[in-house]
Amino acid sequence: MDDTEKRHEAAVKIQRRWRAYIDIQVFKYYKSLINFRNQGHPALILRCINPREAGLIDAASGIKVRFRLAGPEFPPCIYYKIYTVRNIVDVCACSPKNYCHNSNKKKTANYINNKIGNNQEVCDGQTKWYNRTENNGWRLVSDRLLHNYGKNQQTWETQKTIIFHPSKLKRRQDVQKQRKARKIEWMKKMYEDGLLQSKIKESQYEELVNEAVTGIINTTNQYGLDKLSSWEVDELLDWTVSLNYDDYVNEWKQIGTTKNSQNILDNLFYSMSTTDPFELTLSSDPTSNH
Repeated sequence: MDDTEKRHEAAVKIQRRWRAYIDIQVFKYYKSLINFRNQGHPALILRCINPREAGLIDAASGIKVRFRLAGPEFPPCIYYKIYTVRNIVDVCACSPKNYCHNSNKKKTANYINNKIGNNQEVCDGQTKWYNRTENNGWRLVSDRLLHNYGKNQQTWETQKTIIFHPSKLKRRQDVQKQRKARKIEWMKKMYEDGLLQSKIKESQYEELVNEAVTGIINTTNQYGLDKLSSWEVDELLDWTVSLNYDDYVNEWKQIGTTKNSQNILDNLFYSMSTTDPFELTLSSDPTSNH
């Protein structure tokens, strides 16, 4: 390799390092914009982004606004989503259903105990039942969204139809199943990156942890999540020095979040007017007096 090639290779390395440094600084800047936890008034922050919906926020709604970084390319864009800590009231179990459909009727003994008609295609009678459509997806913090709303991929991906079961017990079971699936996926990622290690630095314990993780992964891939209990995953994670999954999720959910709109009532003060004794003013400044 002559001097010209060496200089060219050195210049390429320097340029790559410089571009990596610039990209890291840009990412740190965007990260610093949303690096807060449970801070800020949701109505005041949303007023700068979406004034129309900011006027609908009150203390009774229990609104929280969360921000995150996303986007198909670098640098990332800032997205926001509006949450509520209140219970969402809709038709749910009181929604109209087609109970007279053939697939919803109880099967007779002749149909269950014989093979006659079992090969016939059975239609799903729940196709016209109530489905909750989630229209509150992640939205871009930019005025360009007003012109290119239909072209934003992140917004449409987070707006999906949710199968809402009328039974509260079934909904809780579905939530627990989703949490178990996320915990197993998180454990797989930690295991592939080599971060899932035994607390006791001995070869026999490390082999036991590796065998247990491999068994859980194989069981999940072959038989699904129903063949695996949540306590098995929790017991395995307790034997490792990796991050606590529950603490990790709680920490992640608090990043880039505002205060609850319920705090509006906690920070309001009453002041009486000096001219009219029957006039009361509600404000956030304790020193204000009319």
